[in-house]
Amino acid sequence: MTHALHLTVQHPHPGLAIATIGGDVDMQTAPTLRSGALEIIQQGHPRLVLDLAQVGFCDSAGLSAIIGIWHAAQEAGGSLSLAAVPDRLMRMLSMTGVDSLLPVHATATDVTDSPPASAKR
Repeated sequence: MTHALHLTVQHPHPGLAIATIGGDVDMQTAPTLRSGALEIIQQGHPRLVLDLAQVGFCDSAGLSAIIGIWHAAQEAGGSLSLAAVPDRLMRMLSMTGVDSLLPVHATATDVTDSPPASAKR
């Protein structure tokens, strides 16, 4: 496991941010993920997608950070979605029931190709 976490952000639609996470999300790096995501939400992007395609490992501290980010997005009137979830994390989401709370997409492109919720009528 490495203890470096990389976070890059794209803004494909107003109010929507895609945060691509690279590295391991564990006890050492989960606070970095949480603070980075909360900053994105506070900057006016309450609809957040975490692209996890480049995550090699995620433990319970990472799961806790994701749940905290989901709560913050909800409080800001937004949402949290996950994309390209690694198998091990998907099993944790399923076992804990968190997969019923968070939309999971195969890729981040699946999210950006759909119109923002406010555009659907």
